[in-house]
Amino acid sequence: MSYLVVCPLSALPATVAEHGALDLVTLINAETPVARPETIEATRHLFLGFNDIAEPVEGLTPPGEDHLDQLLDFGRRWDRRKPLAIHCWAGISRSTAAAYILAIAINPALDEMELADELRRRAPSATPNPRLVALADARLERGGRMVQAIRSIGRGADAFAGTPFVLPLEL
Repeated sequence: MSYLVVCPLSALPATVAEHGALDLVTLINAETPVARPETIEATRHLFLGFNDIAEPVEGLTPPGEDHLDQLLDFGRRWDRRKPLAIHCWAGISRSTAAAYILAIAINPALDEMELADELRRRAPSATPNPRLVALADARLERGGRMVQAIRSIGRGADAFAGTPFVLPLEL
């Protein structure tokens, strides 16, 4: 069974190599340069450029429905033969939200609260971007359960960068 692996930008090359990931999602500020690992083909790399904000702020790009649609389309096309790597700058907010969202989109039978609890267990610093989760909750018609589950695990432990972790598609 394949899985999602989440990491900060600083751990991207090592994480991709360790897990043998062939597909990659980058969620980072649009102007941030990201060197794609050599083992990831350009067609298998989704780059989503937006700021890690929960509410619109002048001069910044919030996560939007277009970003969510691209994420969901990419995740549904992933062949699951190898892990899907997901990263943002710190591996704490955008990437943990994306992993949570993709796990539920790929396996709708997952319970939102159980998955949120598993996310917290595997990633003590995870603080999933609430705007991205709310957009996904509406799009995936989860009735507010995704938002409530992420809210219930609260803010993660303070950290400059998250530790790479695996999020399974089945619990």
